[in-house]
Parts: sequence; C-alpha cells; structure tokens
Amino acid sequence: MFKQMLSTLGLCVLVGACTPYASANGNPPANAAKLAPEFTGINHWINSEPLQMDALRGKVVLVEFWTYSCINCIHVMPYLKQWHERYHDQGLVVVGVHTPEYGYEKITSNVESAVQRFGIKYAVAQDNAYATWNAYDNQYWPALYLVDRSGHVVYRHFGEGDYDRTEATIHQLLGDGDAKPSPAGAP
Repeated sequence: MFKQMLSTLGLCVLVGACTPYASANGNPPANAAKLAPEFTGINHWINSEPLQMDALRGKVVLVEFWTYSCINCIHVMPYLKQWHERYHDQGLVVVGVHTPEYGYEKITSNVESAVQRFGIKYAVAQDNAYATWNAYDNQYWPALYLVDRSGHVVYRHFGEGDYDRTEATIHQLLGDGDAKPSPAGAP
C-alpha cells in the first residue's frame, strides 16, 4: 500500500513538473503568455474609431479597465495620460475600457463628459455589458494589462501604484520588442 501511494505521489510530481506552465518561480514562461482578448461587446468608442487587437499587432497596447467615478481610477489617470503623450509616437496605444460600476456610468453622454473633463486623449471603449472585462477575466478597477507587439498579455497590475515598474515594462516592450513577464505583474 505504501509503495502504491509513493509511486502515485511521484507520478503527480512528475506530471506537475512537466506541465507547460511549470517553472521555478510558479509563473508561466514568457512564451506561454496569454493572447490578448479582442475588444468585444463595445457599446461606443470615444476618441477613436473601433479598435481590434489583430490590427494593433506590431504595437504595444496598454489596456486599462476603469470607471469615471472610481477614485482609484482617477488617481491612475495622470500616469496613463503621461504615458500616452510620452510613448504614443514610439508605438504605445492606450485603450481605456470604461466598464461601469453604477447605472449612471452606462450613459454614453456621461462617459463622454468625463473623458472631456479629465482631458483624456487616448481611445476609450464603453463596455457596458462587461464583455471585454469578462474576456480578460478582470475583477478590478483600475486594472492595467500590457500587450506586447505579438499580441500577448505580458504584464498586469491591479489598483494604484507600481508606476515606475509599469513604465519600465512599457519602455522595455517599446525598445526591445517582447518582454518576459515579471513575477508579480505576469498573468
């Protein structure tokens, strides 16, 4: 009986160590990064024609899930605006996916007014039905996802902070092509 349990345990360890996502630090290797989901179920686009991930291949894309009355989202906004201004000409595309928390945030004119009030110049997708939110398996406002030039999500951050690390990853993706996910920011 003991031999059978030991051999079963050994098989489980062997199988676990051979899975595609096994690595020394528990994170998926860079080449196993998830392909970024398409923008789906978008009600309205602001500051842009409709965007598609396939058409954005070759660019670095920062996808931010936000809502205009979330104080944490408001605190992150200056960084997003700065990154858009600083890196747009180098190939960074910032897309704010506005996913409402409250009913009044679903009203297009309210979202348009907030975009104007906050001085947002990058593309904003209105995701009232949470279709893109769900495609990313997102659960937080704000949430940042960086997509490399080949279309893979290689970094994510939830909430405020870690701005230097996020910008360093943007810089790396723009300068070096595809980056390896970092331990805490990797999907």
